[in-house]
Amino acid sequence: MIDILSGHVFTFTPGEDAMPLRYVSKLLLLGVIVTCGSGCSMFVDQPAYRVVQGKGDFQVRDYDSTIVAETIVDTPFEEAGGKAFERLFGYISGDNRARADISMTAPVTQSANPVEIDMTAPVEQRKTGTGWAVSFVMPASYTLESLPEPTNPEVTLRVVPARRVAVIEYSGTWTGERYRRHLEKLREWIAEENLEIEGEPVWARYNPPFTPWFLRRNEIMIPVHDE
Repeated sequence: MIDILSGHVFTFTPGEDAMPLRYVSKLLLLGVIVTCGSGCSMFVDQPAYRVVQGKGDFQVRDYDSTIVAETIVDTPFEEAGGKAFERLFGYISGDNRARADISMTAPVTQSANPVEIDMTAPVEQRKTGTGWAVSFVMPASYTLESLPEPTNPEVTLRVVPARRVAVIEYSGTWTGERYRRHLEKLREWIAEENLEIEGEPVWARYNPPFTPWFLRRNEIMIPVHDE
């Protein structure tokens, strides 16, 4: 099976678990989506935003609060997505416990069924003190209280507050060199526009790796002061 973030192959032992069937169904769906070419990212939910200003490949956007499922990996930049993928994809494919109210009686028994969560875009990656935090943005229909609880302790749910970000969009491969080059361009544009940086960069990817490099949508976002 192919990791949609890194293109790596990973395997499951037959009869070991029913989870691979959920993986296969979602990966097949992604395969159908990608046949659309340049429109391959428009068939999954994406966080809504308002454009405050823009010029060429640069924009300033306002995002409402979102919720992400996140995991932290201690790897080099280009390996972080691949290592984080199985944890996060497992969570949205059913490695979770549905929340439910439990009555105050005795005895209480409960079997909360796993919940599948729709795939969204983008997949985000940011630097932390202990490595790289990779996250899937959760569908807007969920709240922190209604999302199922991860069964993997290395996956956490986090609320990202409403924010204003400066963004550069670019196509092409997912190399660290291209990321650093476009990050520098974004920082230069932020300085030209007299914007005040208020956070660390976030790298956003909207497509699976089998999307042709020239059709990929990549973005770098830096939080800036909201006047």
